[in-house]
Amino acid sequence: MKATDTAREADVIVVGAGNAAACAALAAHDGGARVLMLEAAPFGERGGNSTYTAGAMRCVFNGVEDVRSLVPDISREVEANTDFGSYTEEQFLDDMFRVTQYRTDPTLVEHLVRRSLPTLQWMRGQGVRFQTSHGRQAYKVDGKFKFWGGLSVEVWGGGPGLVQMLLSAAERKGVRILYDTPAVALLHDDDGVCGVRARHDGRTREFRSKAVVLACGGFESNAEMRARYLGPNWDLAKVRGTRFNTGAGIRMALEMGAMPCGHWSGAHAVAWDQNAPPFGDLAVGDAFQKHSYPFGIVVNTRGERFVDEGADFRNYTYAKYGSEILKQPGQHAWQVFDAKVQHLLRDEYKIRQITKIKADSLDALVAQMEGVDPEGFRRTIEQFNRAVRQEIPFNPNVKDGRSAGGIFPRKSNWANTIDTPPFEAYAVTCGVTFTFGGLKISDAAQVEDTAGLPIPGLFAAGEVVGGLFYHNYPGGTGLTSGAVFGKIAGESAAAAANNKQSLSAA
Repeated sequence: MKATDTAREADVIVVGAGNAAACAALAAHDGGARVLMLEAAPFGERGGNSTYTAGAMRCVFNGVEDVRSLVPDISREVEANTDFGSYTEEQFLDDMFRVTQYRTDPTLVEHLVRRSLPTLQWMRGQGVRFQTSHGRQAYKVDGKFKFWGGLSVEVWGGGPGLVQMLLSAAERKGVRILYDTPAVALLHDDDGVCGVRARHDGRTREFRSKAVVLACGGFESNAEMRARYLGPNWDLAKVRGTRFNTGAGIRMALEMGAMPCGHWSGAHAVAWDQNAPPFGDLAVGDAFQKHSYPFGIVVNTRGERFVDEGADFRNYTYAKYGSEILKQPGQHAWQVFDAKVQHLLRDEYKIRQITKIKADSLDALVAQMEGVDPEGFRRTIEQFNRAVRQEIPFNPNVKDGRSAGGIFPRKSNWANTIDTPPFEAYAVTCGVTFTFGGLKISDAAQVEDTAGLPIPGLFAAGEVVGGLFYHNYPGGTGLTSGAVFGKIAGESAAAAANNKQSLSAA
C-alpha cells in the first residue's frame, strides 16, 4: 500500500506490526480510533520477533476450565489423561519477582499478571486460536500427562500463526498497514506527540496523528547498541529473530526526552545452534534453540561445566544461560547427552540444520568436539558421574532433587550419569532474543519523560518498554506482556485521540 496525502493521517499511529503492535491497533480501533500501522519490514518479514516465537503465552489459570476458556475444543479424553494443575496470580508474581531478583516494577507486573488471562480471552475474541502445550510443557508419567513450569497454552501455528491471525483481524476492521516504512522520528509540538516521520516508497514523509504507540522492538538487532549497552562480545551474538529491531523506537523517544528505564545491560539470550545464521530464519523459526540441557551437561572448550543445568525448570533458566555461553572461550559450548535421556530431547534437536555429533564412546565423542580439551572433558565426566545421587529417582516433571553435589558447579536436579552409549553432543552459542532496557511507562502505557511526567500522545508496549525484566525471564512472558500492554496502550491512545478531537471540536 502506498501512502497518499489522506492516507498519511490517522487518529492513532502504531509503529510496528508484531504482537504488541497488533494488539494496540485492535484495541485502538475498538476504542473508536482510525488506526495506521507503520512496519519497517517488508510484507514477507512482517511481525517483528513475534513471528519467530514458538507462541507459548504465560497466563494465570485456576484449573482446566480457565484453560478451556482459551481452548474450548479440549476433548474429554485429553482432559481425563492430563493433569493441567493451576498457575495462580501469586505463583506468577512470585516467579516474576524471583527470576528478576526482585527488581521488576511492582505496578507493571501487577497489571501483567492480573490481566494475563482476560487479555488472552480478548485475543481469542479477536480471532486468535490457542492450543494446549502438551508437546512442550507436559511429560507423560504413569500414563498421564502432567504440566510443569506454569505454561498451559500456546498460539495455534506458533509465532507466524499469531501474526497472521492478529494482522488479518486488524485488516478486516479497516486498520491500514504500510510495509517497508521504517519510522525515523517522532513529530511533536507544545501539545505533545502529533505523528511520525518515516521512510516510505523511497521518500521521507510525515504521518500525522493525535496519538502514537511505539511497539517496534528493542535494540537486539543493532550490534553497535548491543556492544555499547550489553558489553564486550555482545556484538558477536547471533540474533534469534528479526533484523529490523534496531532500537529506533527507543531512540526516537529518548531524543524527545523520554525516561530510559530497566536493565539496559541485560537481555533475553539462549543456547542457540553455533552455526545458525546471523539473524532468524523463518524457515526454521525457533528450532535453532537448544533447551533440553537440564537432562545433560554443558561444557566449554576446556571441557569444563560452567552452569547448573538443573537449577530450575528450563522456563526459568534458558533466558539467562545464553549470556553464560557468551562468556566462554570462543563464545560457544557443547551440550552432552547419553542414551538414557535422548528420548526426552525436544523436537529442535531433530532438525536438519543442526551442529551435532554422535559416537559410541566418550573418547570418540570428544575427538569430534572441535576445540574441546580431551583431558578436561574426561576429568569433568568422571567427576560428574561420581557425584550423581543415583538413589534419588529421576522425574522430569518436578524438581526431583536428583543432584550432583560436591563439584562446581553442582547440578541441583535431573542429574544422570553420562555412561550409556550412544553419546550425542550439540554445539551452541549465544542467541539474543530481546533487550531488557527501554522506556518508562505509566500503568496506562503512556511514556514518561525524565521528570516522571507523561508525554502527551505517546504510548508504548512490547520490547520497547523497560522495567519488567532484569537478569532473567520466565518463559512465555514476552508475548503475554506485549499483548497486555499493547491492549492497554491501544485503549489509552484511542482515549487520548478522542479527547483531542473533542477539545478541537469545542
